Amino acid sequence: MVGMSPWSPWWATASSSATVQDVIRNVLKRSVDEAFSAAALFASGVVTVAPPQRYVRTLRGLYAYGPLGLMIGAGAQLHGDSPAIIDEQGSCTFAELDERSNALANAWLADGFTPGQSIGILCRNHRWLFEALLAAAKVGARTLLLNTDFSGPQLRDVCAREEVVLLVHDEEFAATVEGFTPTLGRCLAWTDTRPSAPTLDEVIAAGDPSAPRKPGTHQRLVLLTSGTTGVPKGAPRDLGMSLIAPGGFLSKIPFRAGRTAFVAVPAFHSWGLLSAAMALAVGDTMIVRRRFDPAATLDAVAEHRCDVLTMVPVMLARVLDLGEEELWLRDTSSLRIIALAGSPLAPELAVRARHAFGDVLYNLYGSTEVSFATVATPDDLREAPGCVGRPPVGVTVKIFDEHGTPVPRGEVGRIFVGNSFQFSGYTGGGGKEIVEGLMSTGDLGHFDKHGRMFVDGRDDDMIVSGGENVFPGEVEDLLSGHKGVADVAVFGIDDEKFGQRLKAAVVKRKGQTVTEKQLKDYVKANLAAYKVPREIQFVDELPRTATGKILKRELV
Repeated sequence: MVGMSPWSPWWATASSSATVQDVIRNVLKRSVDEAFSAAALFASGVVTVAPPQRYVRTLRGLYAYGPLGLMIGAGAQLHGDSPAIIDEQGSCTFAELDERSNALANAWLADGFTPGQSIGILCRNHRWLFEALLAAAKVGARTLLLNTDFSGPQLRDVCAREEVVLLVHDEEFAATVEGFTPTLGRCLAWTDTRPSAPTLDEVIAAGDPSAPRKPGTHQRLVLLTSGTTGVPKGAPRDLGMSLIAPGGFLSKIPFRAGRTAFVAVPAFHSWGLLSAAMALAVGDTMIVRRRFDPAATLDAVAEHRCDVLTMVPVMLARVLDLGEEELWLRDTSSLRIIALAGSPLAPELAVRARHAFGDVLYNLYGSTEVSFATVATPDDLREAPGCVGRPPVGVTVKIFDEHGTPVPRGEVGRIFVGNSFQFSGYTGGGGKEIVEGLMSTGDLGHFDKHGRMFVDGRDDDMIVSGGENVFPGEVEDLLSGHKGVADVAVFGIDDEKFGQRLKAAVVKRKGQTVTEKQLKDYVKANLAAYKVPREIQFVDELPRTATGKILKRELV
């Protein structure tokens, strides 16, 4: 990765060939970004007027344990007995979360864990996942968040590559982790029986609840890429000490302190982790469930009067597919924010959501490697329903052609992002392409005349059919708006005559009848003839990752 370490001075953002003017410009821009970010944090309620000694303790916690360790320590001071997490087992307060993660950290240190070693976490969303994550921060661990859909061989390969010495997992994954024995053992998080293996509760009960000694190194998170195009890669990230990452997020998606947020996205995913961290950071009560169920999600929103609901688009589609009658049975008027990320938001879905819930939809675009890049606000989505909005404070986005030259507005090119919270290169080696200090997302997109960005598809999704460039995402967006289509994926396949051709896999909407010819005619009536899929296959469902991304390689 090209970028700065979280401890680097501001002038380190400039390249070795930068002029004095470039350095001054970078310092001034960084200062302005930090100021705007501080204002966003103050508006959210994260930063408040408080006695000086509280801020001294907060800064000590930040220095000792890094951002995640600080987050819950500060939450315990500010919110104490307020619920931090509510799951199927009940509630856990900020103070309890702080003390329990302290005890777990101290127990791990007593068992021989050394700061900087790797801890793997294979858990669904519940309190024990966050206790393990926060304890890992307090021991300065390299923390690997594992996909709950992994097979046994995948898990063993990834854990071996990342040198995991301690594994925390839910009991339901016992068969998956069998055959992998880390040097410091395995520990069970969520259990439904009385297992023989040690549980986190037992380890915590034996640990000292006082603050652990300073580990001397800060936690480093290792997030895994989605693996939609191959084996998941490890993308390490230093969390940094700047206000720009949380401030930039809050400047676009206005979480507010002391509210309630339902985080439906798996926390092993970058979007789930980011939204959970922001909820806890502002002092919200976070509602989590181990598995997503659309009706149960609405029930929880109504019961807990949730202010925020974070999902991926396919989850939102499943909620809306319950139908208007089911939606009207629950009082969801408390929702001020429905925040989406993780996969493309179809324009038709954005329109349906606005009709059902009002102007509360936010659409975040980013990747595991670059973190977040742009955010579409309700105003953006009302004017341009499928856009991904504009960059927040502290983020630069440019679109280049294949030669690294910026393209004019309206033209499609490769999306590159610059910020101070990107990943530091894959653990197996390599990284993303860099142009002008900005990192490739691997996506194609364009800006409209108002400066809103649209993602047109993956860089490697574009096909050339009969000499014409075709972007499958454009055809997907169109077909998703057809009344007979519930879900759709469009992709390229080899063709002897045209080189490549488009194929569509379509899930019919329940109660609707639609034919291949009708869909082809629909595309032909709205797009150029060469964009009409030459083959349409009807399927019962599309293969997806745990976070909703379509696995197109399984459809080819």
